[in-house]
Amino acid sequence: GRSFDPAAGGGGLGGLGGLLGGLGGAGALGGLIGQLQQRGLGAQANSWVGPGHNQTVTPHQLADALGDDTIQDLQQQTGMPREALLSELARELPDAVNQATPSGQLPNDDELHRLVGG
Repeated sequence: GRSFDPAAGGGGLGGLGGLLGGLGGAGALGGLIGQLQQRGLGAQANSWVGPGHNQTVTPHQLADALGDDTIQDLQQQTGMPREALLSELARELPDAVNQATPSGQLPNDDELHRLVGG
């Protein structure tokens, strides 16, 4: 298989720091996880935070869970069209949350800042 080069990806989210910064930092990470849990994606969100295999989500599931306001905010920040944004989130969010929660718990702002090297 070919090696994965994140720098070559040119993803519109600008990596974990850009995504979580756009959402508002560690509080937003917790809020995002809470929102996913409330909207029926708790098993998936918990799998990203905790150790073990990350469960996948579909762009459609994320659209339902995040709601139009959040998606529109992210579209404005990233300049990405809705469908591209949702497919990118579905692909990137599990890993991003997993990397932000190495201890299996949601980080505070200081920890998150260190993790994303902000």
